[in-house]
Amino acid sequence: MSGNLTFDALKKAFAAGEIDTVLTVQVDMQGRLMGKRFHASNFIESAHQETHACNYLIATDMEMEAVEGYASTSWAAGYGDYVMRPDMSTLRRIPWLDGTAMVMCDVEDHHTHKDVPHSPRAVLKKQIARLEDMGMKAMMASELEFFLFHESYREAHQSGYRGINLIGPYNEDYHIFQTTKEEDVMRAIRNGLYDAGIAVECSKGEASAGQEEINVKYDDALTSADNHAIVKNGCKEIAWSKGKALTFMAKWDNASAGSSSHIHQSLWSLKGKPLFLDESGEYGMSKLMRHYVAGLLSHASAVTYFLAPNINSYKRFVAGTFAPTKAIWSPDNRTAGYRLCAEKTKGIRVECRVGGSDLNPHLAFAAQLAAGLDGIANELELEPAYVGDAYEGKGVREIPKTLRAAAEALDRSDMLRGALGNDVVDHYVRAARREQEVFDSRVTDWEIFRGFERS
Repeated sequence: MSGNLTFDALKKAFAAGEIDTVLTVQVDMQGRLMGKRFHASNFIESAHQETHACNYLIATDMEMEAVEGYASTSWAAGYGDYVMRPDMSTLRRIPWLDGTAMVMCDVEDHHTHKDVPHSPRAVLKKQIARLEDMGMKAMMASELEFFLFHESYREAHQSGYRGINLIGPYNEDYHIFQTTKEEDVMRAIRNGLYDAGIAVECSKGEASAGQEEINVKYDDALTSADNHAIVKNGCKEIAWSKGKALTFMAKWDNASAGSSSHIHQSLWSLKGKPLFLDESGEYGMSKLMRHYVAGLLSHASAVTYFLAPNINSYKRFVAGTFAPTKAIWSPDNRTAGYRLCAEKTKGIRVECRVGGSDLNPHLAFAAQLAAGLDGIANELELEPAYVGDAYEGKGVREIPKTLRAAAEALDRSDMLRGALGNDVVDHYVRAARREQEVFDSRVTDWEIFRGFERS
């Protein structure tokens, strides 16, 4: 697509005065893009090889606090640099920013020049390498939901995020007329992302007032994760340029549905054969797929943190809202945490419906692959498909109800410690507990309104 750039094309665009700025970005723990804006001349001269950034960027919280308790970084160690090494295959135009290109970077140790193991891109690349050693690749796609508001980010902030108005007044799920009224933003998002080299499929109204969904065509796991991070950043920048705000919070309001990021996944041979398909198998599932899905279910609690990384994430798991509460599988059943899609076709895949729109795609994809590969390695048997309303299921596997429970499950997971590394698991357990510690120390509006007069 037109957005993708070679290095030679960048040089020509700079010489022609079309591009003067290159964003060099990494994905942080929260899934945000962090980096620098280079003048294109300097990027072409030297920064295309490497640049540097403070190592606290992968050891901080949402507030950008320098968090204690990480083995990798500390005040005692001086918060030195990591290398940011541009992956030039990701170089692209950013059409909604004048004269701007962007490149994704891997994060390397300054001394060894090896990938920093807990950097999100490295976590995913490790699982991709495992697949390649087995002669396989993962094809993945992530849906993204968000809420769109009339107000700008500045106006929303100044109001304390109270009294802000959704872009629409009623449930707009698949609703053409309501979404027509939102086209100044959504059309700009679709076209901007497409012109940035991202294969946008569609946007639609989602199942709540003011809620939107953007869908991007499946691709290999790393490309899809990179695209997800760029889409989130791009949606916010484009909305900001239109004087609007949007949020990817998993649950922004009690009265509204949550926002999800469903993850579609399948395994293919390196030669392009769909390995999940066996037309003679039940539902068209191969033995490999059955083992993979069994792995997802067996380790569902352990991977939940990577699908729901914030306190707020767990507010989304409410029965009757199309957000799952049970980690079970079922054919084409949106009440289940794991849905079998496209049975008996080459597009057969499993959709993980647990993740919220606040997840980090690289970490979430990696955790899913690690769980599935464990199922394959140990030839785990797949439990029978659940039939009916999973919300009403009794005695079936529950999704952890709190971040605290998810962090404990992550900490105890021998599978993830083996697949990701003890240092990586310890790093993200610390991240989860930091989020919990900060929340536990804060007085909330709910407490004040409940107890100010009546306590």
